[in-house]
Amino acid sequence: MAQFKYEAKDASGKRVEGTLVANSQDEAQSNLGKQGLTVVSIAQQGGGAGGGAGGGVFSGKVSAKSARVKLKELVIFTRQLATMISAGIPLLECLEILAEQQENPGFKAALEEIVLDVRSGTDFSSALSKHPRVFEDIYVNMVRAGEVSGQIDDILVRLAEYQEATAKLRGQIVSAMTYPVISLVLIFGIVGFLLVVIIPKFKEIFSSMGVELPWLTRVIMDISDFMVDQWYIWVPGAVVGFVGLKAYTKTVPGRRQADWLKLFMPVFGPLFKKVSVSRFARTFATLISSGVPILGALEIVASTSGNVLIEELVLAASESVRQGDTLASPLATRPKLFPPMVTRMIAIGEKSGALETLLLKISEFYDQEVEQAVEQLTSLIEPIMICVMGVVVGTMVLAIFLPIFELQKSLQS
Repeated sequence: MAQFKYEAKDASGKRVEGTLVANSQDEAQSNLGKQGLTVVSIAQQGGGAGGGAGGGVFSGKVSAKSARVKLKELVIFTRQLATMISAGIPLLECLEILAEQQENPGFKAALEEIVLDVRSGTDFSSALSKHPRVFEDIYVNMVRAGEVSGQIDDILVRLAEYQEATAKLRGQIVSAMTYPVISLVLIFGIVGFLLVVIIPKFKEIFSSMGVELPWLTRVIMDISDFMVDQWYIWVPGAVVGFVGLKAYTKTVPGRRQADWLKLFMPVFGPLFKKVSVSRFARTFATLISSGVPILGALEIVASTSGNVLIEELVLAASESVRQGDTLASPLATRPKLFPPMVTRMIAIGEKSGALETLLLKISEFYDQEVEQAVEQLTSLIEPIMICVMGVVVGTMVLAIFLPIFELQKSLQS
């Protein structure tokens, strides 16, 4: 007999800690299950943990609640799970194998808890739903639909394909934003260096020469003096402004304004709009093709849209469908969010019963549009940022050399 220390959850989800005596870890785990407890971690006191094959030794050192899983890791997990289930391996054994080989500690902890839940008789989808930071609503609902239809391996393949398409779309956005962000950081860095380090040295030289400074030079000198002498004002002010703006964007009106700006800002607005339409169409098509009811699918699409304006419009469309109206009608009221081509194709899909097919066509079309927009933006932003950098740095350099030109003229005369 050995003593085991455990952490578990009762039926209400409350954490329970304690010790018990058993012949093995499997027996201890079984006894806890009979008490209506779901084991989170269990280990033998006074040394190594016991346990038979497949029992699993869960140290609990990393909390599944703090799990951060990359999309690539989730795609690999989903692909592997689908392949193993298609090969006839039982779900529980698949999960145990994947949990054992998982290198991400947080993901591993989450999978271990899912293994314990499934072993205790919980549905796979219900076990997944306890880890919303790892498995989103779309993942849980598609797995639930697969459980009902008995086609969970096919559903997992569709999920993996959906995630891969999402990852590709996300990569294109990152690619479009990387160059301007790096350029802006360089511009601010160069300007800050000139104002804080270089300009003060020239100010001393100009003061000793007794030359009357041009207005541009005086303005640059005043800005430099403010940055150097009044740093205790502008540094905290910048920090407070940044934190305040970030906090404001988390409020309802702040988020609405930020999401509106994201969709309608110059240059990048059309790109974000195309991404939103593509994400809506792909997510919706994936859900309904997996057997998720249309109203449930619309609610999931709304919650995963990432934009409050689109979320509100999709929820309005969901209510329209609930009342027996068409999906296309409420979407057509906002042509700046959903272009007429999109709403007309949805309307045709509703009438013909081929909504899933047309949604996938919409998604594929807008994926191509996003790819072209990224290429155009990259070729457009590069010369724009070079011009901006040239104007800003050139103005600073001109402000420094203008007094030198004036001094040269006065000496020649």
